[in-house]
Order: sequence, then C-alpha cells, then structure tokens
Amino acid sequence: MPTSPVPPEPDALLTPSEVAAMFRVNPKTVTRWARAGKISAIRTLGGHRRFRASEIQQFLEQVEEVPEA
Repeated sequence: MPTSPVPPEPDALLTPSEVAAMFRVNPKTVTRWARAGKISAIRTLGGHRRFRASEIQQFLEQVEEVPEA
C-alpha cells in the first residue's frame, strides 16, 4: 500500500533572505521592517529571525496595492 506524501506545513517559516527575495530588497531591509514592527518575526533558539509565510504574503499584497508615486 503506497503512502501519500506529507502535505506541506500550513504556515511555513521563511528566512530573512527568502522574504528579501520576494520583495526584491536586501535582507537587512527585512530585518529593519521587523524591528520597526511592519512585519512580525519569530526568534529561533539561536536568535535568528523567521517570518510566517502567510503574514508575509498578506504584507506583500498590501504593498502591491499601494500605487507608486
């Protein structure tokens, strides 16, 4: 009996580099956004920041809605 593949985690955690690639910005910019409270970050035991994929997707959609001047 074949086993079905494990479904992906519903709310994956992204690294600052992965978030930066989505927004086409520097990873340091993502860190500044987290410090400023624009996006929420989770800290790992080692002190690294991780971001919820669902929150980042919502933030990306908000940014895309704002017309550029």
